[in-house]
Amino acid sequence: MFKNREDAGMQLAEMLLDYQDQEVVVFTLPRGGVPLGVAVAKRLNAPLDLIITRKIGHPFNPEYAIGAISENGKAFYNQLEIAKVDDTWLENEEARLRNEIKRRRHKYGAKEVSVSSKTAIIVDDGIATGFTMLAAIDDVKKDNPNRIIVAIPVVPERMAEQLEKEVDEVVAIERTRAYLGSVGAYYKEFGQITDEEILEQLDFK
Repeated sequence: MFKNREDAGMQLAEMLLDYQDQEVVVFTLPRGGVPLGVAVAKRLNAPLDLIITRKIGHPFNPEYAIGAISENGKAFYNQLEIAKVDDTWLENEEARLRNEIKRRRHKYGAKEVSVSSKTAIIVDDGIATGFTMLAAIDDVKKDNPNRIIVAIPVVPERMAEQLEKEVDEVVAIERTRAYLGSVGAYYKEFGQITDEEILEQLDFK
C-alpha cells in the first residue's frame, strides 16, 4: 500500500489539511513514526514534538509486546500476560525503559512543546497491539489539549474502535478487519531507523 514511511506520511498529511495553520501540535513516536510526523508537521505548518514510548516485551520473548510505557504517562499492559510475570522483573524493566526514554530525549535534543488548549495530533507508522499508542495518548492528556487526534496509515478495525473511546478522532488511511499481522506488511520499504537518521530529519534548536 505504501512505498515507504515518507509516502505514508504525505498521504496522511493530505487527510489532515483541515488543521493546516491551526493551533496544532504534531506528536510522533520514534523511531518509526518520525518520517511521518515530519511530513505531517511540515504540511500543516505545525510544531513537532516527540512522545517517546517503549514497548515492554515478554521476559522470555522480548519481541512479543505485553505492554508499553511512556515518558510521563502510566504503563499499559495485556492483563492476561502481566499476571504471569514476576513483579520484581517488571519493576526493574520499567525502570530500565524509563532510563532509555530519558536517554533518547536527551540524544534527540527534543524540548517538550506545550499542547495545552490546542489540538494534539499523534502520528505513528501503524498500530498492531496498540499499547504504545495508548501510552502516548495518556502522556498527551496530561497537558490538557482541547482535542486529541490519532493519525496512522493502517490500524485494525477493532483497535480503531478502542482508540475512538480515548480520543476525539482517529484518522486512518486503512482501517482493516483483515490485519496482515504486522505494520511492515503494509510497506514496500520498512527498514529500521537509526538515531542518526532521526537526528537528520528533526530540527530541534
